[in-house]
Amino acid sequence: MGDVTTERAARRVLFLAYYFPPLGGGGVQRSLAFTRYLPEHGYEPLVVTGPAGDAVQWGPKDATLAARVGQTFDVVRVPGHEPERTTAWRCRWERWARVEEEFSRWWVDGAVATGRPHVHDADVVYASMSPFETGRAAAQLAAASGKPWVADLRDPWALDDWLVFPTGVHRRLELGTMRRALSSAAAVVMNTPDARSELLRRAPELGDRPVVTIPNGFDPSDFDGPAPAREPCVFRIVHAGHVHTRPERATTKLGRRILGGSERGLETFTRSHAYLVRAIDRLLERRPDLRDAIRLELVGPMSDADRASLPEYAVSRGYLAHAQTIELLRAADLLFLPMHDLAEGQRARIIPGKTYEYLAAKTPVLGAVPDGDARELLEAAGNADVCRPTDVDAMSAAIERRADNWRAGIEPPEPDPDLLPRFDRRRLTAELAEVFDLVLGPAAVPVHHSTPEVPA
Repeated sequence: MGDVTTERAARRVLFLAYYFPPLGGGGVQRSLAFTRYLPEHGYEPLVVTGPAGDAVQWGPKDATLAARVGQTFDVVRVPGHEPERTTAWRCRWERWARVEEEFSRWWVDGAVATGRPHVHDADVVYASMSPFETGRAAAQLAAASGKPWVADLRDPWALDDWLVFPTGVHRRLELGTMRRALSSAAAVVMNTPDARSELLRRAPELGDRPVVTIPNGFDPSDFDGPAPAREPCVFRIVHAGHVHTRPERATTKLGRRILGGSERGLETFTRSHAYLVRAIDRLLERRPDLRDAIRLELVGPMSDADRASLPEYAVSRGYLAHAQTIELLRAADLLFLPMHDLAEGQRARIIPGKTYEYLAAKTPVLGAVPDGDARELLEAAGNADVCRPTDVDAMSAAIERRADNWRAGIEPPEPDPDLLPRFDRRRLTAELAEVFDLVLGPAAVPVHHSTPEVPA
């Protein structure tokens, strides 16, 4: 005779995510983790994604990630070849005129058509944004099926202090577009506490539904095993991710400030290795004894011109598979985390996704970041030197101090061990499942478990 316990039957999630394996890059990791771990919490995902025939903007190919998808859920892809993103003058004209580019129309129409045969079997629709138009596709599928949808903003859309709009009017119009798109969502997930607070301040009508913060994170299994041996004669500084090396002209900055198209004091050039190179150069001028000891390694896509302009102590490794990047992070002596700069008192509302894997690598971090959640996270970690994004002297002094400790054989500090579990992707997936539970309400069915006989 079996006893009867109450368990919830598995529910299905129609999971819209343009960035998904075999694409790689930071935007993929969050969705990949959620789809892997949601079944542990009673949710079976069915992923609707792009064709991924070629590498795309912000999504280089990483075939090794496809092996992580496994056999636990289905993936359906929008058929055909996706249109290229607009660039140069046409892109500028579309932004000024607020004309939707062909890619956006293709993705919304394709995601809706591909998801329509499956949405009636789903309990909830989930949209990983960006592309932010994914929310429009999710809303259409939800309306047609009577199912709720959940918006997950990996970046805070119109509230992103990194984005540059042609004018302040364009920024306000985009905020209106964002509010309309989210108005039908049953719940909204933001990526940082500051982004959540700003959303509720600028769109107070959303306060009648769950609006929660679920940050990015890391997979502890990626960091299993002993760390790779560090090179004994080289102090390795590693930066992983995209770099933005095109400095803005003074007239462009002035125009942005006058027209109100960006946050106060926005400086985008700092989101590169440029200021770090200045800091290293300044260090080597006063400490020539370190000239043969320091090496800067840049991991990520880089133009030929950027590679040609690197100093002799720097090397570009190009885009690497995720596992290879993790190995480099663990073998480094210092990890560089640059962000855009803002005016004093302006808080950045994003935390770069690599921040969490930097911390999980347990390698010291040099964070050149503005005020905001990212700075406070690094300060709480306890193994980071933090300075303003343009403070070359502070960067130089931090590198010198770390390099001298390295030479002296002093073990670097590790991050606060009580901090890291907060960003375990399994835990974060459990938080997403709780959001789904809030949206759908309790549902349980009787399940019979046989009781094994106990030997006498």
